[in-house]
This record gives sequence, structure tokens and C-alpha cells, in this order.
Amino acid sequence: MGSLGKVEMGYSRLKKLCNHHDKKVLLQIKQDFGNPYLLASWKADTDCCTQWYQVECDSTTHRIISLTIFAGNLSGEIPPAVGDLPYLQTLVFHKLTNVTGPIQPAIAKLKSLNFLRLSWLSLTGSVPDFLGQLKNLTFLDLAFNRLSGSIPSSLALLPNLGALHLDRNRLTGSIPESFGAFQGNVPGLYLSHNQLSGKIPASLGNLDFGAIDFSRNKLEGDASILFGPNKTTQIVDLSRNLLEFDLSKVAFQSSLTSLDINHNKIYGSIPPDDSTRSAVLECELQQALWEDSCGW
Repeated sequence: MGSLGKVEMGYSRLKKLCNHHDKKVLLQIKQDFGNPYLLASWKADTDCCTQWYQVECDSTTHRIISLTIFAGNLSGEIPPAVGDLPYLQTLVFHKLTNVTGPIQPAIAKLKSLNFLRLSWLSLTGSVPDFLGQLKNLTFLDLAFNRLSGSIPSSLALLPNLGALHLDRNRLTGSIPESFGAFQGNVPGLYLSHNQLSGKIPASLGNLDFGAIDFSRNKLEGDASILFGPNKTTQIVDLSRNLLEFDLSKVAFQSSLTSLDINHNKIYGSIPPDDSTRSAVLECELQQALWEDSCGW
């Protein structure tokens, strides 16, 4: 066989890398979004593993393992067909102009998913309880949407979660008590810019969070449970809430690099111990009605 024939055979194999089922599903997703320019590379006569943008195939099985659509014009609801990519590990819809509707229920079928980002969209409805069934998730980002309702306690059932971003939504109710009993990893909690109310559950004091951002909510009561000399938390932002406790009685962890507690009803001053002074703290307590209590 001549060299030209070998090249042609090699190219033929290359075109067949894409799994037929996965390709059919992706083309359905494209159709459901109205065949947008953002997905122009998704053509029926080309190979989805080697010639399509926004997707990635496993190097051995050639099944779709990543669908990452971001930064462009896309309109409509997330299609149910996304749930028909059984080997998907990464699913991203991010910074898209007009992706609306609820979080697609079919995502519950994606048992291999470890990275889920549905952020900077226009999603509405609630944070679905089924997300707690995706046991392989290491990262969950639903920030910058219009999600409402309460936070499901089932999210604490995710044993591998490293970060939970629910910030910049319209969530109400209290922080779930179950967030003090994460099974496995203890994730960074990012719940800022919502309408959460009530007290911070005492159970959160049982865990060692790497980062906590509860800023710009309506939380009240004592937040001193989040601190302690044996914790390794680096970032705590509790600013612009209704929290009230005596700062002078708090034992801070030496790991803190950023602390923002401005615009609360917190009083007292930071204890003048060496470990706290050595941390790079952004302590801002400038408030119109309460005394500045940084107390350096």
C-alpha cells in the first residue's frame, strides 16, 4: 500500500473517533439552542473529538468527558440532552448572554460529574435537591444567577466537594444545619450577596473551613464559632450582616489572611496576641452606628 493510501486510512480512523451516540446528543443540544454561531464548529460531517470546540473526549474511549460552553451569545434553557452524556466529568455553562430557566433536572443522571459550573447566567428557580446525589462533585458553582428559595441540606452529602459557590443569587432562609456535618471534604463556602437570614448554625463550629464568605446577607447573632486557635481558615468575610458578638472574646486562628466584618453590630477589639497580629488581616469595622473595634 502506498503512503497516500496509509494517510487516507489514518484519516478515516480519525474521523471515526467520535462516539456516534455522543455526537448525536451534542447535535441535539446545538439544535435546542437554535444552532448558534458559538457552536459553529459542531458539524455533522466532522469529528467531535478532534474538530469541535467546547468539548473534550477521553483519550482512550473517545467518549465525551467535558462540555464547556462559555463567553458568548447563547439563548434558551439548558437542554435535557445534557443528561445523555453518561461519561461527562465536566459541565460548564458560564457567562452566556441569555441562558434561562431552571437548573436542568437531567443533570441528575450525570453520575461521573466532578466539576459543575452554571454561573453568570440568568437561571431561575431553586437550587435542586438532586445535586446532593452527584457524589463525585469536587466543585459546584451556581453563582451570579437569579436562583431563589432555600439552600438544600442535601448538599452536605457531597463527600468530595472542595468549593461551593451559591453567591450572587436571591436565596432566602437560613444556612442549613447540615453544613456543619459535611461528609468527607470540608468545602470553601461562598454564600454572599443573597438574602439569607437567621443565625449561623452552631454546627459550623465543628468543622475547619478553608474559606467562608457570608457577606451581604441578613444573618444575625454570634459568629464567633467560626474562629478558633486550632482552625486553619484563611479567609472570612462576614461583612454587611446583622451579626452581634464580643470580638475581644474571640480566639483567632493564626492562618487568617483576610478578615472582613464591617457593617455589623460587632463590638470589642481583636485580642492583642502575637499570632493574630502576624496575620495579614483586612479588618474593617467602619460603621455609622457602631464604634470602630479593630483595636490594633
